[in-house]
Amino acid sequence: MSVTARQAGSRRRSIRALERVRQGATNRLTAWLRTLPKDRSGIRRDIVVRLGPVDIHIHDRRAVLAEAEAAGIGTPPPARPTPRRPCAGEREPPRRPGGRPMTVENEVATGETRGWIDGHRTDMLADLAAYVSLETPSNDKALLDAGLDWLDGYLEARLGPPAATRRIDGGGRGDIGGRGDGGVYGDIRINDYPGRGGAPILLLAHYDTVWPAGTLASWPFTLDGDQATGPGVFDMKAGLVQLVWALRALEAAGLPRPRLRLLLNGDEEIGSPASRPLIEEAARDAAAVLVFEASADGALKTARKGVGIFHLSFTGVEAHAGLEPAKGASAIDELARAVRRLHDLADPGAGTTVNVGVVSGGTGSNVVAGAARCEVDVRVAGRAEAGRVDAALAALRPHDPRASIEVRGGWNRPVMERGPGTARLFSLARAVALEMGVDLRECSVGGASDGNFAAALGLPVLDGLGAVGAGAHARNEHISVDGMIERTALTAGLLRALAAQS
Repeated sequence: MSVTARQAGSRRRSIRALERVRQGATNRLTAWLRTLPKDRSGIRRDIVVRLGPVDIHIHDRRAVLAEAEAAGIGTPPPARPTPRRPCAGEREPPRRPGGRPMTVENEVATGETRGWIDGHRTDMLADLAAYVSLETPSNDKALLDAGLDWLDGYLEARLGPPAATRRIDGGGRGDIGGRGDGGVYGDIRINDYPGRGGAPILLLAHYDTVWPAGTLASWPFTLDGDQATGPGVFDMKAGLVQLVWALRALEAAGLPRPRLRLLLNGDEEIGSPASRPLIEEAARDAAAVLVFEASADGALKTARKGVGIFHLSFTGVEAHAGLEPAKGASAIDELARAVRRLHDLADPGAGTTVNVGVVSGGTGSNVVAGAARCEVDVRVAGRAEAGRVDAALAALRPHDPRASIEVRGGWNRPVMERGPGTARLFSLARAVALEMGVDLRECSVGGASDGNFAAALGLPVLDGLGAVGAGAHARNEHISVDGMIERTALTAGLLRALAAQS
């Protein structure tokens, strides 16, 4: 046998011996992990099952070194597990955008962060109770001002002072959007916080709710097991509390975060007429936008319909309905004909819905109506459908030439389409969730949010990062406390992953 052959054989035997040592250490570690509860020091006991061989270097290597020394085998620096090709029918292990796979280190950091958050469950619930116990209806400027004053103090106490801040007077912005109500809106707060990278991540959270003043008297914040309820707890006060504690968790763990820009507005529930231009301004130099609206049964929202709110006024000619009906031109008749044409615009297959939700008109049953009006809600899934609806509204003409039709209003929120940037952002969030053992889902919804404005500018938008629960705008509004802990950990992991990409 040649020297070269002997050397090759010796090398193969050494490799096999080294592999036996490593496999033995891995087996001992696996057996130890299986004796532990679900979480310990951030290590889930099912690491080995889901991610393959454990990366030894994050654990105690003394046993490995001792066994290697007894076998007379050198111990080079440990390597990461070699990626394997998936078996038939098996999904490839999730990877972050750019091809970086999930690692045991990621899982450890995620588990430790979640453990820290769970350890502050009582503090989070106290914060949520205090926030929900502040009434902030969209139409009450005094209560909105008091609510934002509280939030200013809360954010500084929990996160420290921002690097820069602005408070814009919503009440001084006039009648924006043609609502005809004089325009008294909640103020807008914009805080910038330092972090890694150049372009900031824009964080959106509204503090107004649909619940009128006095609601708390009959429906206070209540905790019952895993369920917390109260006006605005789901939409969307829990979302902001989750964001705050995600940032605290990163700080406590010494983990990085990206540059952040937080925008709080008090007019979202009425269409964001005052805050829309400020949201668009804040988004223009952002890398991505995260919206802390409630989830859809746990799913993130990667697409939302555009929303049009239109006010139609019909003017006719009044006359006595019995004596001289021919001299009149009925505004109600014009309204009825228009309603039929409007509902015919609906195309469920294309995602377009049309609802005439409010009608009024006339002065008496014996008078040919001289005036009538209706309010129309339109939802579209694409810009082409919005154009089709616009054209149909512009083409409305009265049946009686003596009558007239006026159309006011417009597209309250543009379509939020799932573009490539949003798809990549969701993939990143899903990879983080998998590190937590959570199979994160995405969906498209008919409701709109402030994320629509940012998406229309071409930015990646991830919506629905807020509470897990149900009952928005209803008396059964509630959240899951366990869901709040999970979503807080997800947010912390996502921000850490975004910082790593900066």
